[in-house]
Formats: sequence, structure tokens, C-alpha cells
Amino acid sequence: MTFIFEGTAFHMWFVLILAGWAAFAFVREKLPIEVTSVTLLTCLLLFGQFFPVQDANGRNLLDAASLLSGFANPALVAVLALLVMGQAIIQTDALRPVTKTFMTNSKKMAWVSIVSILILIMMLSAFMNNTPLVILAIPILQALAASARLSESRIMIPLSFAAILGGLITLVGSSTNMLVSTTMVELGYRPIGFFDFTVPGAMLAAAGSVYVLFILPRLLPDRSSFTHQLVGEEREFIAELDVASESKLVGMECVEGRFPALPDLKIRLIQRSGHLILPPFEGYVIEEGDILIVAATREALTQLLSKHPGFLLSEEEEKIMGAQAEKIEEKIRMDDAEEDKPAATPDLDEKVAETRVLAEIMITPASRMIDMSLEQVGFHRQFGAIVLGIQRRARVVRRRLGRIRLEAGDVLLVAGSRGAIDSMRGNQDLIVLSGSKKELPLPKKAPIAAGIMFGAIGLAAIGILSIPVAAITGAILLIATGCLNIRQATRAIDRKIFLLVGSMLALSQALQVTNGANFVADSLLDIPFVQTPFAMASLLFIVVAVCTNILSNNACAILFTPIALNLAVNLGVDPMIFAITVIFAANCSFASPIGYQTNLLVMGPGHYRFRDFLKAGVPLVLFLWGAYMVVAKFYFGL
Repeated sequence: MTFIFEGTAFHMWFVLILAGWAAFAFVREKLPIEVTSVTLLTCLLLFGQFFPVQDANGRNLLDAASLLSGFANPALVAVLALLVMGQAIIQTDALRPVTKTFMTNSKKMAWVSIVSILILIMMLSAFMNNTPLVILAIPILQALAASARLSESRIMIPLSFAAILGGLITLVGSSTNMLVSTTMVELGYRPIGFFDFTVPGAMLAAAGSVYVLFILPRLLPDRSSFTHQLVGEEREFIAELDVASESKLVGMECVEGRFPALPDLKIRLIQRSGHLILPPFEGYVIEEGDILIVAATREALTQLLSKHPGFLLSEEEEKIMGAQAEKIEEKIRMDDAEEDKPAATPDLDEKVAETRVLAEIMITPASRMIDMSLEQVGFHRQFGAIVLGIQRRARVVRRRLGRIRLEAGDVLLVAGSRGAIDSMRGNQDLIVLSGSKKELPLPKKAPIAAGIMFGAIGLAAIGILSIPVAAITGAILLIATGCLNIRQATRAIDRKIFLLVGSMLALSQALQVTNGANFVADSLLDIPFVQTPFAMASLLFIVVAVCTNILSNNACAILFTPIALNLAVNLGVDPMIFAITVIFAANCSFASPIGYQTNLLVMGPGHYRFRDFLKAGVPLVLFLWGAYMVVAKFYFGL
């Protein structure tokens, strides 16, 4: 049964109250964002079902189709597809040649590089779509943060904000700018020129960049420190390299304390024909049959295993990994045979890589493995996984890996199939450290992944394809070419972003259908004592800036452009000034993760919460409001 309320404010007030509750719940974060989003969406669906708002043709404007259409919004789909593309870049380690150029252990130099990248992103965002730029910059900044031991949460929001600020400079800097110009043409005004607001826009962008580059990183929380402590990316593991006759290491000479093929590994000991060779190794040449005892971080061992598995794996271990690959290949063939598909014949290295998942496991205090060596435990036979390294903080270990007696608290870096790693979780002798499980990269696919990524972004940047089309096409090609599989692609899709954006777009639809957005705008603009052009322009800016973080920037452009033009005519001011004011304010999408696509893109890598954007964005909005009033007074002459 439905109840139709026509000509009353009932719908509007209900939606406004619901919007207030949602904003409060998102900021407080007592409930997870997903729960608040689903609750908000359910309330809107039930309200639209029992209390419809009908148009002149009797169609319910709050029906399920209208409210759920946000989940098919091209912008949302594009963001999700871009997340999949980003995961493919990570999975293949395609940007390592680029990120290595920025690698530095100096925090000071790292900040110089970060600031330079942010300024570059801001400048480029004035002339091309900023979403692809942010996608490319995220892994570079992540690499910089890791190399200098900086928190990613300190630099990801500044990246998004810098990209948004660049959109204030030219007409093509943001879709919002184009939308305001188009609306002006539809209302009978001349369109805005490409550089009509470049000077005042650059002033605002410069003022905002001071906050973004030098103040904002100090306000943001450090969300990655606990993760680093838990996973231990910088901890060193003791590993063993057996030099076979056909190994590329044979004949390699130590230069300046390191072997060229092993730049990230510290050689602790070389065992040669029963003799032990201790550092320094200057002038020594690696020979066939040598056993190298090395210390390296997890990242270094991961890279070594990806590019040169023979360095770390013995013949027996390679057979075990190969057997796992053959089992997977056989399963694929059987599945394909059942579905009448041609048999898949992937490269053996790729199949082996798919069977290798890296994880860290800790020996428990009551473990039966204590005082036993890995050879006595028979780890690979018992668990189907290979021990690549062992980490022990108490003292330096200079023994062959298989002969090290295990102690409580030892952390083993292991490689095996996903099933083998998961099966260890129920074993009381060891603990699989949470967050340490990670697939091994596929560097052979890096050129393909990079080509698809840059191709899709390039086609979107020059306007041949729209961003949604380019992103979806790129994601499908990356899956089809084996740069990542379906499971990895689905895991890259953040359900938090999906539910948050979909529910807020439903709320935005309800606010417009019930005239709630118009009511808020009219009420604020009817405030007394703002009869002068300067006061009205200042009020218009802050009202649009607030609404752009609740609705969307495009919705605000459509909603406020006619209002701004009417205000300008009534006050006898050039309508172009008020239209530009709407452009500047509608781009102030800083105080909410749903305010702009780039905010959504950095939410995951930065480990952010809803309130982080509020804390970081509100001061910037107020800062730009003050800067705009200076521009309005002295540049526009209001």
C-alpha cells in the first residue's frame, strides 16, 4: 500500500532529516561506513515505495529504479575499473623502473620528490583529466613513502587535493567547469572561454597549495605504522642461495662489497667446499656449488623470487613448485574439457607464479617445532610450502637455512599455493601473521600491463574514449592477458566505495526530487545583510562549497548556475563573475570522500576514514573561501 502526499513539505523534510542523520553517522563512524550506507539506502527505498513523489505523468520519481541508478553511474563504474587496473600494475610490478628513479632513504629528499610530484600533478590537471594522473601517481608515491619510511596516509589526500586544485585554472580542468559553461549557453549567455578565469583560478590554486603541501601532511593521521609493525616489511630474513652449475651467479665478482646481481641482499657467509668465507668479500668470485647465506627484506626476496626463482629454490623445491603448477594446470584442463573449451597452455613460469603466495608465519611458544631444524621438521613435505627465509631479532644467524634450530617467536617467510598457506591457519604450532599473505608479482607481464594502462589513460586524456569506457576496456584487457585473474580483480573492488557512492547518489536524487536541495540553497541565499555584490558572492561561494560535498560537483553546477546568474542580474553585476564563483566553489570537493573521484581513489591506499576527509578538507574549504574573498575584492572589484 502506498500513500501519495502531493503539494506538501513532508517528503522534503523527511529526506533532509535523513541526510542530517547520514552525515552525523558518517562523521561519528560508530557504525561501519558500509552499514550506514546500506541503512540509508534501505530507508530511501522504503520511503519511496510507501510515499511516492509523482510527476505529471504519474511516474514515481522515488522508485527503486531511480534510487538504485547510482550504482550504475558511469563515474562509479569508472572508479571501480580504475581500481582493478591499479591492482594489475601492482601485481605485475610494472612501474618499478619509474619508481626506482625516485627511491631514496633520505626523508628530506623523499619530501622534495613528493612535493615536486604534487606540483606537477596540479599543473597537468589544469589541461587534462586528473583521475588518470592520480592513478599513475599513487604507486609512485607509495614507493617513495616505502623507501623513506613515510606513512602513505600523510601523502595520499594531498595528492587528491592537488589534482582538484589544478582544475581551478582552465575551462577543461574539470567537468564541472564545462558544465557551468554549457548551462550558461542554455540560459542565453555567452560561453566561458578557455582562459577566462585562469588568473584568479591560479591565485586560489597557489593559496591552496600552501596548505596542501606544507600544512595538511602534519594534520593527517599515521595509519600505516601499525601495519608495518605487524607485517614487518623492513625486517630482514636469513635466506640461502645454492649456486648451481647453470646459474647466472657463477663467475660474478664482488664489487664494492656487493655482487651486481644481488644489489639488495647482504651476504653474511659463503660456504665453499666445507670452508666458510666471511665478509669482506671484495675480489671474491662466486663459483659453482657455493652456498650463500644472505640477509634481505621481504621485498628484496620477493623481487629475487619473481625474476630468478632458481637463485632461491633448490632442484627439489623447484620440483615441488612445479608439481603444484602441474596440479593447477591439470585442473584447468579438466575444467576446460568439461566446458568444451580449448586447453589452456600458459607459460610454466606464469603457472608456477600463480601457485606462489608469500606469507609470514610465526613459531608459537608451545610449538613442537622448537629446537628442531627445518630439515628435521620436513616443512615442505608436511605443509606443501617452501621456507625462503627466517627472521630472528635476538642475534645474527650465520648458518645454512635448513640447519637453523627454530625458536619461539621466529618468523618464517614461506612460499606456496594459496591452499597450502590457508591450511596452516588451523595448526597450533604456528601462526600465519595477519596481513602478510601476498601473491608473488608477475614481472613478465609488466610490459603488457603498462602498455594497456598507458594506452587506456592516453585515449581518455585526448578524448577518444570517455573515462568509463577506457577504464572498463583496460580492466577487461588486463584480465584477458593474464596480468591478473578474476579473483584478484574482484578483490581490488572496494565494497566500501561502491556502497558509499551508490547510497549517496540515491540521497542526492531524493534531495533534488523533493526540492530539498533548492530549499537549502534558497534559504541560505535569502539571509539578510548580504545585499552587496561582495557579500552575496562570498555567501554564494561558501553555500556551493558546502553543497558540493553533500551532493556532487556536477549537481551543484546545474543547481546553482541559474541561481547565481539571477543574483548577478538583480545586483547589477557581470554574470560571468558569479558563474566563475560557482566554478571555484563547486570544485571545493575536499571535505568528503564522495566529493570527487580522486578522493575515492586515494581512500584505500591511504587507509582513510570518512572523518579524515572532513578534518583535512574543511580547513581547506575555509582557506579557499578567504582567498576567494580577497580575489573578489581586489581582482573582480566587487
